[in-house]
Amino acid sequence: MREYTADDIKLMEGLEAVRVRPGMYIGSTGARGLHHMLWEIVDNSVDEVANGYADTVSVTINKDNSISVEDNGRGIPVGTHAKTGLSAVEVVFTKLHAGGKFGNESYAYSGGLHGVGASVVNALSRYLIVEVFTSGRAYEQRFHSYEGADGKIISGAPEGPLAEVGRTRRKGTRITFLPDDRVFETISLSFDIVSNRMRELAYLNRGARFLLEDKRDRGGKSREFMYSGGICDFVKELNADKKPLYPEPIFLSGMKDGIYVEAALQHNDGYSDSLFSYVNNIPTTEGGTHETGFKTAFTRVMNEYCRRTGVLKPKDVSLAGEDFREGMIAVLSLRMQNVQFEGQTKTHLGNTEAKTVVEALIGERLTSFLEDLKNASLGAIMADKAVKAAKAKEAARKAKTMAREKSKLENAPLVGKLASCTGRNPDENELFIVEGDSAGGSAKQGRDRRFQAILPLRGKLPNVEKKRLEDVLQNEEYRSIITAIGTGIGSDFTMAGRKFDKVIILSDADQDGAHIRALLLTFFYRYMKQLIIDGHVYMGMPPLYKIQRGNEVQYAYSDAELARLTRGMKNYTLQRYKGLGEMNPLQLWDTTMNPEHRTLVQVTIEDAANVERMVSVLMGDDVAPRRAYISEHADFNKADSFEDKARVDGDIDD
Repeated sequence: MREYTADDIKLMEGLEAVRVRPGMYIGSTGARGLHHMLWEIVDNSVDEVANGYADTVSVTINKDNSISVEDNGRGIPVGTHAKTGLSAVEVVFTKLHAGGKFGNESYAYSGGLHGVGASVVNALSRYLIVEVFTSGRAYEQRFHSYEGADGKIISGAPEGPLAEVGRTRRKGTRITFLPDDRVFETISLSFDIVSNRMRELAYLNRGARFLLEDKRDRGGKSREFMYSGGICDFVKELNADKKPLYPEPIFLSGMKDGIYVEAALQHNDGYSDSLFSYVNNIPTTEGGTHETGFKTAFTRVMNEYCRRTGVLKPKDVSLAGEDFREGMIAVLSLRMQNVQFEGQTKTHLGNTEAKTVVEALIGERLTSFLEDLKNASLGAIMADKAVKAAKAKEAARKAKTMAREKSKLENAPLVGKLASCTGRNPDENELFIVEGDSAGGSAKQGRDRRFQAILPLRGKLPNVEKKRLEDVLQNEEYRSIITAIGTGIGSDFTMAGRKFDKVIILSDADQDGAHIRALLLTFFYRYMKQLIIDGHVYMGMPPLYKIQRGNEVQYAYSDAELARLTRGMKNYTLQRYKGLGEMNPLQLWDTTMNPEHRTLVQVTIEDAANVERMVSVLMGDDVAPRRAYISEHADFNKADSFEDKARVDGDIDD
């Protein structure tokens, strides 16, 4: 046995640790991590806006895939750092855990808390240029990553000290960096992802300008975002493709114990609810204590209102929070100090004081709003919506199909549909939801029954975006899915009952298959969202073509891949798969189910607000925005594979 000695303890100096384990700092080296690099720099500029020092942030995607981020704030300090003897600029970009966000003197509110964002971006870039404009002077410093004599990459090394390069009337900071293609799977940012985030920031920072320019394509693309209505405009946009029950969102705000709270909400005639929360401009997609405080206060105040106005009689039980939130779109934004986010990617708020403050402020402001006589009609509309939701649930309960009877549903037999696996470890098992009996039969025969279960879909799936929960539960296919997964749905959802680590949608690579994927993803998003958030939902990638020459067999997953594989090839036979059912069990296993060879697209929620918009546009009642979206985005002549797009839009598990 090899001896374990002190020499085995590796001490990584400077930014070396970032280069060795980039996923620890930016989440991944795929598209998600690439965009996280940009967010780290943008967040620093937005902190200048949030604290009143800047009113404009611009992002430029340059032709070489480098990115420039500029603000008109105070500029990074250019003086000498007493402890290191280096300029403050060099310290910020070469030292981990260095920055102006640890105390509250420079920034009252900040999204950057760990002091690693700027230095991590430098470490993972081919080059990075910092320009600072302050006190009438312009300064510049350049950094680059290069291969040393021993073959190791030296990360983010300064080419020289910070230098004054001229006079200027500008103020602020401009950072240009080129992500390192030796680190990332792709260095091409998605214009749509960046645009959506810039628009979101403009909503959260009322009156500030956010500019985006993409110079990569001929003619370029640009966007400008500025909203005088702030998060009220945000809610109106999220409700734009629905039917609001009252014309303007309800806006509530206040400051308590150093925490500033803003909330905007508006009900529509739909059946699902969505709450989008942010802390210091950072989206908290996994919620946290602030969301708990908001929901608790809203439910309590609305029940008090219903009793005060006679909607609820003394003998009536209080309505549930989900009744009051049916059809509600809400945005909750906090500005606070000493934020306790979970992890560097900041998706869940843990501060207990946030719940107390949000609950108190929302409770006070909403009570005052409802007590104002001019708002009596809005209170009545919200109460009426909630009462109808509660009555619908009660009627469903009596019919034994409502949400509170889901425990019976989960114990119901699957009428022979589900081919279970023998394994009992939910962290290893996989559930394939397969389109059609024919494909289901091949999947059942071709699977590894030790950890793979198969659930064929035989009937029509209704669009859950247009249905109440009790209507969804009347569909046999959805009931089978709920039973198989074991988590329950809606308010009764719990990960404790989860039976599978991966839930894999396996449908044909055609329009019908895409429609089934859309219906299932909408169902998971509305009623099992945590499965998506925790990374348990995937889409299978069946091939389109089988290419055989002699005993050699290859598979192509797109027309573009087919062209690449057959270029210069002669004497081969080509089979075009019209559906999964055309594959025999061995072929389906080899191409789509075998963990060693398959490609799975993991479904993620990178931008919750944009997902909400897309679900409403593509799955809602209003045809006009859906037609407009398809006309703008569909390109039927484009040969890029589904896999290529997936590498931009989400993570792939090979």
